[in-house]
Amino acid sequence: MNELAETPAGADDKPEEKGESWGSFAWFVVKLAIAALLFRSFLFSPFSIPSESMLPRLMIGDYLVAAKWPYGFSKYSLPLNAPLIPGRIFAGEPERGDVVIFKHPIDETDYIKRVMGLPGDTVEMRGGVFVLNGEPVKKERIADFVQPINLDALDAGNETDRTWPCAWGVVESRVSTDGTGHCRYERYRETLPSGVSYEVLDFGETGIDDWGPRIVPEGTVFLMGDNRDNSQDSRFEAKAAGGVGFVPQDNLVGRASAMMWSTDGSAEWIKPWTWFTAARWDRIGDGI
Repeated sequence: MNELAETPAGADDKPEEKGESWGSFAWFVVKLAIAALLFRSFLFSPFSIPSESMLPRLMIGDYLVAAKWPYGFSKYSLPLNAPLIPGRIFAGEPERGDVVIFKHPIDETDYIKRVMGLPGDTVEMRGGVFVLNGEPVKKERIADFVQPINLDALDAGNETDRTWPCAWGVVESRVSTDGTGHCRYERYRETLPSGVSYEVLDFGETGIDDWGPRIVPEGTVFLMGDNRDNSQDSRFEAKAAGGVGFVPQDNLVGRASAMMWSTDGSAEWIKPWTWFTAARWDRIGDGI
């Protein structure tokens, strides 16, 4: 008599279950990637500060998060500037005083500056004072800005390739035998007619202290760096790796919102403890 051997319960299901588990994991990874892409494209995205043009508020080594929705969305909202969004949708105009991330009109690299003029505004510089629609913006001297430096970090190429970190407008520079020190600059507080205030640096009399007047064209914004004498901004004609001219609002990427990390550049990957000693803890979490 022929008998059929009893198959253990679930034995035939193992290969199928294994296939389903790998498929489920792959689908989970895909969904996670899509969620991260959407979050980065339409909600928040991280940016790093590559220059000193926004001192004293933003330093080299700062990592901030920018809100992507306030000014609408365009191809510049997407990774690699993917041309999937025609023009700019859900467009919103920035406010004077906003710190914005934008694409350079010529080379499309990321820049960060402060919005100082909107379409139709008359903008001008007189003797180093910003003039908005014929009225000088309030500018008052406050305590000097002291920028800490670490020559060991600079020599290692972690922040800049300059052998000496202080800019030409420095009031005082000091370095101790351990390679640490500071650069001291004159600092001022500007207050816009809306009441928005922020700090700026002034190195003294320069050729760009007198500029304009110019009317901000429709569909653009006038931008300046807070480090007024060390910023290639809308006062300079648009040029690759240089000035930006009047920036089209379609080039706006996001509004700088908060500091998520800051380092003085002295950290080394092979020395994990330096990841903490290099952190500028007092800056992390600050709003912008």
